[in-house]
Amino acid sequence: MNTYRVRSRRSDEAFPVEEHLARRIAELAAHPVPIDADVADMVVNRVIDNAAVAAASLRRAPVVAARGQAEAHPASPGSTVFGIGGRFGPEWAAWANGVAVRELDFHDTFLAAEYSHPGDNIPPILAVAQHAGADGAGLLRGIVLGYEVQIDLARAISLHAHKIDHVAHLGPSAAAGIGAMLGLDVVTVYQAIGQALHTTTATRQSRKGEISTWKAYAPAFAGKAAIEAVDRAMRGQTSPAPIWEGEDGVIAQLLDGPDAVYEVPLPAPGEPWRAILSSFTKEHSAEYQAQAWIDLARRLRAEHPELLTPDAVESVVLHTSHHTHFVIGSGANDPQKYDPKASRETLDHSLPYIFAVALQDGVWHHADSYAPERAARPDTVALWRSITTAEDPEWTRRYHSLDPAEQAFGGRAEFALADGTTLSAEIAVADAHPLGARPFARADYIRKFRALAEGVLAPEEIDRFLDVAERLPSLTSDELAGLTITATDLPPAPKGLF
Repeated sequence: MNTYRVRSRRSDEAFPVEEHLARRIAELAAHPVPIDADVADMVVNRVIDNAAVAAASLRRAPVVAARGQAEAHPASPGSTVFGIGGRFGPEWAAWANGVAVRELDFHDTFLAAEYSHPGDNIPPILAVAQHAGADGAGLLRGIVLGYEVQIDLARAISLHAHKIDHVAHLGPSAAAGIGAMLGLDVVTVYQAIGQALHTTTATRQSRKGEISTWKAYAPAFAGKAAIEAVDRAMRGQTSPAPIWEGEDGVIAQLLDGPDAVYEVPLPAPGEPWRAILSSFTKEHSAEYQAQAWIDLARRLRAEHPELLTPDAVESVVLHTSHHTHFVIGSGANDPQKYDPKASRETLDHSLPYIFAVALQDGVWHHADSYAPERAARPDTVALWRSITTAEDPEWTRRYHSLDPAEQAFGGRAEFALADGTTLSAEIAVADAHPLGARPFARADYIRKFRALAEGVLAPEEIDRFLDVAERLPSLTSDELAGLTITATDLPPAPKGLF
């Protein structure tokens, strides 16, 4: 990997365009390398994973509304939309599919200086591939590069520290991935990256307090904006530059300020793009930092059934990383995280709620575990409100470690019991993590797809999609249209402007 020192520049400072971060990413996209076999296999896994969580969300209100917006924009050749037949404008297909993929917070994740869901790159890149006539090999290259760019940015540049939403890394990565797939020249990709970043910076209020349905739309908006940025750049239109480093650019005005220096890693010329292998899938429909805690709660339930006795637990403290404590823990200071009437999106970002339900039920379900009647159970509310989180410097250090063998997203649970005794247990990574108790492999992705698609897709549609997805690298341009799912009995979309 090459590491680039990225900092703000005065307007009167000599700064050759070749040194702009957007230009370095564009050069990476325009000079592709062969895709390693294990990387190609992981792309197939993540395409299956995206379709799985999309299938489970097809009847949910945000997805229905987004699909309705796409339906109002038919196009030829166009792109497919999850759930329905027909072809639609690629930007609107990416929009609808992006919402479907993101709605349940159930697809892949990467966590470092910033957190991300790099699978959000797939809907916009796939939509453009279908519309533009790319083949499976081209689609594969675009997805791999999208993952590479978003993960490399997330390794180096923290957005949440400045209350900027993480999709500000997704706009540039999706634009770069589309450019790599289409074989666009360096200048065009450079301009598209700048426009995509400029139009996708927003505050983190979308993930604070009473979390709204926009949480699912935010990455879809970034993917749609990236497609539109590529379209403008292909028409010769230019973008604000240097977008990261300018005197009034992102670093100086939105992030760490004029004196900040970031060390951004990018593959050297000819070096394989392998960042996708650093990302993790989810076994449970919850924020990634909660994955390991769900597994720990299930284990404790099996090993210590006495914890389920009414009033047995006086208090629980979950010692964890800074990020987990302040984003989904009690450190967020969001009273909504303890409110039985909170939205599903809010409960998904409440570690005390998730730990309480997983401990009591021993399972985690993408719908049942968030049901209003489940959240309102008196014994659950009592346990839930006895649980707090605390930042532990060692878990914070491990969270940010660049050593895969040391990096951890869990923590230590300490119980104070009513009989005066205490209980302590810890977990470093989720069971499905590559270093976890049951690392996810192809069979697990397929099992997840079948489970989530059951009752939504016909059995023959499930089999058809899996056959196409597993052949992704060798698909012809005509066959790419098969990388979608079609359901029946979907609710009609509400009326809007379109």
